[in-house]
Amino acid sequence: MMEDGIIVKALSGFYYVKTADGVVACKARGRFRLDGTSPLVGDRVSVSLDPDGTGRVDGIHERRNFFIRPAVANTDCLVFVAAAVNPVTDPFLIDRVAVIAEAADCGVLVCVNKCDLDPGDGLATAYAKTGYPVVRTSAATGQGLAALRQALAGRVCAFTGNSGVGKSSLLNALCPALSLQTGEVSERLGRGRHTTRHVELFDLGGETYAADTPGFASFDVEMVNAVEKDELQFCFPEFQPYIGRCRFDDCAHLREPGCAVTAAVAAGDVAQSRYDSYVRLYDLSARHKSWEDKK
Repeated sequence: MMEDGIIVKALSGFYYVKTADGVVACKARGRFRLDGTSPLVGDRVSVSLDPDGTGRVDGIHERRNFFIRPAVANTDCLVFVAAAVNPVTDPFLIDRVAVIAEAADCGVLVCVNKCDLDPGDGLATAYAKTGYPVVRTSAATGQGLAALRQALAGRVCAFTGNSGVGKSSLLNALCPALSLQTGEVSERLGRGRHTTRHVELFDLGGETYAADTPGFASFDVEMVNAVEKDELQFCFPEFQPYIGRCRFDDCAHLREPGCAVTAAVAAGDVAQSRYDSYVRLYDLSARHKSWEDKK
């Protein structure tokens, strides 16, 4: 018997597929390993059901997009949860993930959490200039939860960000029935423990779904997808009004004279932290060889 469904959890070699008849624990056919296509949470799949209630993933439907880190597919929006206190989020971490989302035609929402401890004015101001929605929240007090819920309504989203910023706590606040495990943040080290060990997609009601994903640290940022250097400028929305207005048509927006982007940075119209991330990412992209991905 064949059914279609969506993978809502991947854990210990099993894929839990939500079908019209409930959630089925499935193994994936070996051919997926051979062709390098691993099923991901969020994938729409076809499964064959066995009499014992288990099943096998037989086919993966065409994906809208997918990400390596976080490992999700068919996502409308990546919600980057950040904090200005315990742990302090490195803006480069946000920018690296935002670039990957832009390249995959996926929306970005910046959620500055723990605002009961620090309002995160620097983060909120920098990202307000990008055009990305910015929501300030506190999972502890409930601040901003209504605005966050409204921003997520009717979408499939993935919560991502460094460990300890409160991704699971926010999901618990949005839907208390989830009762997700949360952890303490080390005051000495300024980072959290990984309490989420796998990716799981949760139904928040009203056709809204959100994936909780394992947190990561700054050194993990190299694990996410690469973007070609020539395409990088188009992944910074606030650069768009200035592209094509530089003195040189092939301007890389680095040290070239007459660059409209660097002039916008100097004028304060583009956040310095965002431009610094662009320069750093350009260097990474310039050193990346596209043929390496095909090995």
